[in-house]
Amino acid sequence: MTDIADQSVSTAAATTGRSLLQRGEHAKRRAASETRFRMLGLVAVMIGILAVVGLLASILSNGVSSFFQTYVTVDIYLNPAKLDKTGNRDPEALQKVTTFAYAPLISAAVEKLIETHGIEIEGLKPKDAAKIISKEAPASVRNYVLAHPSKIGETVKFDLLADGRVDGYYKGRVTMDSAKLDRNISPERLELADKLKHAGVLKTRFNWSFFTAPDASDTRPEAAGLGVAILGSAYMMIIVLVLSLPLGVAASIYLEEFAVQNFFTDIIEVNIANLAAVPSIVFGILGLAIFINFAGLPQSAPIVGGLVLTLMTLPTIIIATRAALKAVPPSIREAALGVGASKMQATFHHVLPLAMPGILTGTIIGLAQALGETAPLLLIGMVAFVREFPGAPPEGFFDPASALPVQVYNWTTRGDPAFVERASGAIIVLLVFLIIMNGLAIMLRRRFERRW
Repeated sequence: MTDIADQSVSTAAATTGRSLLQRGEHAKRRAASETRFRMLGLVAVMIGILAVVGLLASILSNGVSSFFQTYVTVDIYLNPAKLDKTGNRDPEALQKVTTFAYAPLISAAVEKLIETHGIEIEGLKPKDAAKIISKEAPASVRNYVLAHPSKIGETVKFDLLADGRVDGYYKGRVTMDSAKLDRNISPERLELADKLKHAGVLKTRFNWSFFTAPDASDTRPEAAGLGVAILGSAYMMIIVLVLSLPLGVAASIYLEEFAVQNFFTDIIEVNIANLAAVPSIVFGILGLAIFINFAGLPQSAPIVGGLVLTLMTLPTIIIATRAALKAVPPSIREAALGVGASKMQATFHHVLPLAMPGILTGTIIGLAQALGETAPLLLIGMVAFVREFPGAPPEGFFDPASALPVQVYNWTTRGDPAFVERASGAIIVLLVFLIIMNGLAIMLRRRFERRW
């Protein structure tokens, strides 16, 4: 056999003028073209990876510092002559005491703190020393007094937020040179902050209030938090899940398993595909016209945001569910029908459970997409400044609220650099939520795949 093969190769080489054991010019060009294509693909993948790494590095470098905040520990004497002149500890009377009455108490506590540690700063006026404390401090002390009226007349230790410029000084946004040109801070106050830090009463630590506090005004960025935005996003996702999942799955089952293929169903399928490609801002215009102007629902409420995002999510869930139903082998349906099951029994007892991994994956991906939408929420008024937390469901669905992507947009439009830092921190929180949702989709898919 070997002699015959060698003879065939020799005959072919003699006929064509080249050996079959050597590459011809065409084969070399084809191999070179394949190598170039592989290299181009590898370069494209590397560029994509570098772009993602660069984006994440930029967000993390700007946003990680938002999870840490500078605090000043101050002993404040809750003077009853200022806070409760009657001495009755009447809650209604205490409510009438505004934050203006608490500001002198904080100033006196800061002056005493400086005196206790023997700090002297040339050119620093006593009234300017208290400005290292955030303007949110009077409200914080007032809330404490309203919650603990029995503490009036005592000296209480408070961890108060430092001013945003002082906090930025320890995060690299503010320097001694820039402080000379900034009317909101002075080098003397930064020097005071350094000495208080050396004394151990000024510390930078993890900022839990970033996740629980509401938004703050432009003059106090150090107090701004994501509490209202996180709760508003959670309420909207509940509405989207409750409405879009049953509607999307029911529509998909009907179109895929029960509907007769005709002109009417063809129109429905084309429109579903078109809705999946419609820009999100169009859904915002639709929500503004129908849910707010026509139905009279309140602006900046999770119920309106949830309804708008439901309209956006439905096409995604329907397309994913139909794909999952199509992926079930026809033999499953035929076997069920062959042993006497009805069409509905075959669908709900056999086809639907097998398609459940794909349905859940499509649903969670749709929710993740809805969680990051901004444009439609801007049009329905969720960009409003909201300080109060929405109530518990179902009433809370109609209370004013914000959302995480809208909060990011809101903070990036403000002038103080501290808000840009917080916007990057909010993006990190949003990315964490998206990663958790996608991870949950993978876990559910694997669980149901093992089950079936």
